Amino acid sequence: MTPVTTPLALDVAQARAQLPELTVIDVRTPAEYASGHLPGALNIPLDDLRRALPAIEGAASRGDLLVVCASGARSENACRTLAEHGITAATLAGGTSAWAAAGHELHRPEGEARAVWGMERQVRFTAGAIVLLGLGLGVTVHPAFQLLSAGIAGGLVYSALSNTCGMAFVLGRLPFNRPPGAGLDAALAELREH
Repeated sequence: MTPVTTPLALDVAQARAQLPELTVIDVRTPAEYASGHLPGALNIPLDDLRRALPAIEGAASRGDLLVVCASGARSENACRTLAEHGITAATLAGGTSAWAAAGHELHRPEGEARAVWGMERQVRFTAGAIVLLGLGLGVTVHPAFQLLSAGIAGGLVYSALSNTCGMAFVLGRLPFNRPPGAGLDAALAELREH
């Protein structure tokens, strides 16, 4: 078994200085990516990362990779997955949130700008709503509905321990998180050209 290691992290200043030489992979959902991403970043959602491995490996053989997400958590997971396949990549400490907080521009696709909640916010909202629903139904309908709240609590504990999130995986597949025009195939083709 490969030991778990912390991926190399670049702070915003380091990433900005090296940006022209880096291939930037944004592992957020297409909707999050469309709401603003680093200049030149290619969108390869975390749940599609394994499918993209051959193209990413090719890009890594030609230069350094920087993996980004909203806060750095998903990009760390992506870097670990890549490392398991012999691909070295750095993560952007603090993600696109830190990039924007430092006053750097986020690019948006041409056309209609959409306001999209980040995946972490979507997960917090959904988990909280299900917990409240379970508690409310448990008090008004039948106490067994409280098991719904307990199930979400258990899922959150597992999520923290494993540093994965099944709810984010499910939410990422919903239509509002996959806007029209978002395409993995186009990102992979561009990645192969880098």
